[in-house]
Amino acid sequence: MSELKITLKRSVIGRPQNQRDTVKALGLGKTNSSVVKPANEAIKGMVRTVSHLVDVEEV
Repeated sequence: MSELKITLKRSVIGRPQNQRDTVKALGLGKTNSSVVKPANEAIKGMVRTVSHLVDVEEV
């Protein structure tokens, strides 16, 4: 199964609470932090919610 490397590129300051919660649930904290997650439908949906804040690349 493929994996996604997700990097937080923009701050969550001033963003709606659901976007803040999604970023935290993905395991991202500070700007430029990265995590590697499996490319399943749940993760893809979370990434879609905060797509304007993160960069995603397939690993």
